[in-house]
Amino acid sequence: MSYINAKVVLPKELIKEIQKYVNGVDLYIPKVPKVSNDSIYKNEIYRRNKEIYELFLQGEKVSKLATKYYLSDKSIYRILGEMKKE
Repeated sequence: MSYINAKVVLPKELIKEIQKYVNGVDLYIPKVPKVSNDSIYKNEIYRRNKEIYELFLQGEKVSKLATKYYLSDKSIYRILGEMKKE
């Protein structure tokens, strides 16, 4: 692992602030995690499923939900079961 002197990459004010908490020790700063397309897709599916569940709770029929979201009745029932567990 290679080290970079903080004086090279950080402003003086930030170095002084960090020194208040950790002075003279090796400090690891992790990378910011990348947002993958998979997590974006999973969030979209979750939002859709939550919307389906809320509409069902408001009295919407399964067959109408299936038509609206281009899913089978079986898929809607699976989504409702998963959302009910939460």
